[in-house]
Amino acid sequence: MKRRDFLKAASAGTAAVGAATLAAPALSQNRIEWRMVTLWPRNLPGPGVAAQRTADRITAVTGGRISVRLFSAGEIVPAPGAFDAVAAGTADLYHGVPSFWISKSPGIGFFGSFPFGMTVYEQQAWMMHGGGQALYDEMYARFGVKPFNTGNSGPQWFGWFRKELKSIEDFRGVRFRTAGLGGEMFRRAGASVVTLPAGEIFAALQSGTIDAAEFLGPFSDAPLGLHQVTKNYYYPGVQEPSSAEEIGINLGKWNALPDDLKAAVRFACMSVAEETTTEYDARHPIALAQLVANNGVKPLEVPRDILIALGNSAGEMLAEFRAHQDPMVKKIADSYAEFRNRSQAYMLQSYAANFNARTLPIKWG
Repeated sequence: MKRRDFLKAASAGTAAVGAATLAAPALSQNRIEWRMVTLWPRNLPGPGVAAQRTADRITAVTGGRISVRLFSAGEIVPAPGAFDAVAAGTADLYHGVPSFWISKSPGIGFFGSFPFGMTVYEQQAWMMHGGGQALYDEMYARFGVKPFNTGNSGPQWFGWFRKELKSIEDFRGVRFRTAGLGGEMFRRAGASVVTLPAGEIFAALQSGTIDAAEFLGPFSDAPLGLHQVTKNYYYPGVQEPSSAEEIGINLGKWNALPDDLKAAVRFACMSVAEETTTEYDARHPIALAQLVANNGVKPLEVPRDILIALGNSAGEMLAEFRAHQDPMVKKIADSYAEFRNRSQAYMLQSYAANFNARTLPIKWG
């Protein structure tokens, strides 16, 4: 989708519901109506589409007993206000990413991603079999929210830079749109971090308000049109080696559900998570190839000294969280780090070894 077509469609959606209000949820003839607020422009490839998929899936799996209506960023509340709207009961659920809520507690960030941390499959294993989900529930319950993972965009890209990076000196002082714990890592390494919603990134990069921006990866970055400003597209996205998407449901609304609807919502989220994660894996390579072939984008590897500086900053952050004064943050950081470190050697011998073997000079395909 071209940027102008995407923005035109998003604007039309906003106009259609701009006057909507958040009345109390309806319950008639055993039908519950939930309002979902999101961080995304309507139908943004990747997270915007995934948000609508989640709303539709919950409605379908519950047989319409829960009907979810989606409101995109700014239609009712601005993107950064989605979590608070749900916590307060103003909205019933949101679709977003944990990185936007870390001002409430840095422990929240681990459920989205941690710099130089786990890949999507490691993170899913931690959540489902390593105690991550119980910690997720415990942390979000502090704020009156019940969370569910609804997918993962996989390894993000480092970002779009107006000027090429040759060394760490080129990185220091860069006005960089980013977010989450990765943003803190970048700040410690010398960048000037700016947090902006998706819909504001292009204008800021084009005007020179920022020098660089990272959002997600090729599939979702392309519709934002960032390649129209610069062709320098850097990898690897060590700030987010995975990036989980989530819904958060008002805890009171969740607790009021009968057990069968709770189970239906849980399975709806699990099915969306699989579909969304695999869609990113399928679409990112296609989108990147098109950006290179049709728009002259240059995939560039981040210089080694920058990666080392960033990795050391990430290590400092992890050590601080593992010694945090909040026992909940410490418990989450310890669990995450122990699972990641235990997984590291095996992943090198299994997934990484197979990827390396595929680069050998063999005749295949």
